[in-house]
Amino acid sequence: MLAFLTRRLIYMFFTIVAISMMSFAIIQLPPGDFVTSMVAQLGLQGVSVQSESMEVFRERYGLNDPVYIQYWKWITNIVLHGDFGYSLEWRQPVSQLIWDRLGLTFVLAALTLAFMWMIAIPIGIYSAVRKNSFGDYLVTFLGVIGLAIPNFLFALVLLFIGFRYFDADWGGLFSTEFRNAPWSLARLGDMMLHMILPIIVLGSAGTAALIRILRANLLDELDKPYVETARAYGLGERTLLMRYPVRIALNPLISTVGWVLPTLVSGATITAVVLNLPLTGPLLLNSLLSQDMYLAGSFIMMMSVLTVIGTLLSDLLLAWLDPRIRYT
Repeated sequence: MLAFLTRRLIYMFFTIVAISMMSFAIIQLPPGDFVTSMVAQLGLQGVSVQSESMEVFRERYGLNDPVYIQYWKWITNIVLHGDFGYSLEWRQPVSQLIWDRLGLTFVLAALTLAFMWMIAIPIGIYSAVRKNSFGDYLVTFLGVIGLAIPNFLFALVLLFIGFRYFDADWGGLFSTEFRNAPWSLARLGDMMLHMILPIIVLGSAGTAALIRILRANLLDELDKPYVETARAYGLGERTLLMRYPVRIALNPLISTVGWVLPTLVSGATITAVVLNLPLTGPLLLNSLLSQDMYLAGSFIMMMSVLTVIGTLLSDLLLAWLDPRIRYT
């Protein structure tokens, strides 16, 4: 197990180095820079900017330096000082902008992932064991509906229901009186209450997908000879089901942590905008539109690193669940 972990950590290190280079290079691909975007926005407002002022601004923030020098300053500050750079649009350190929203995003992501697994695993097992029953058909139908309806549309429908029939504002993560209040038990309770809607919205499509994956894999396992052999030895159906087929069928669900984690942490950007959630997704979208390179690059790198970490967690969980994987 130690050799398996060591190999994965080495792969992880080199992958993160490559990701950091690609993240910084990608945001440099569009023509122009933040100054160009800012001048264009000011031009739409009827404000003209002198070329000399533009050059002073570029020189001040090092935008005239070659790309590799900008990258080296950025990555060394992150590694040595934890400094992700300065947001040109927000006029704030990037780390402050990220950490202000990342905590709430992580809490919502963790709760959504727990919600997805709590719903998907028992329903997927039931659907496979009761194949072609009314319950199986009902679950399959609801799963197709869950996959077909976009999250942002589902969010709009629930917001309309809240306004129309309950005279309530279900958007955001806090009520008006708690939005800028200091943390307390009352504010925490208000946040948890407001998280119910985002959890349902963000988890609906993922839950439907996990149910279908678990059902398909469990049906495949139930037809294998080892199940019949265990049954012939007199092993009870419940014990047989949970000890062998379900354990193996869970592998694909665990392997999805690698992509589910960064997807949830990104805040499902459109849904976060619709629900007015103070998450990282909308901030990333605005930074890309304005070419705020340090903020955008930091977010892209963070999402990529989360993918690598999620993949590592998946590998470790799979190695624990299925010892055969440790030797691959």
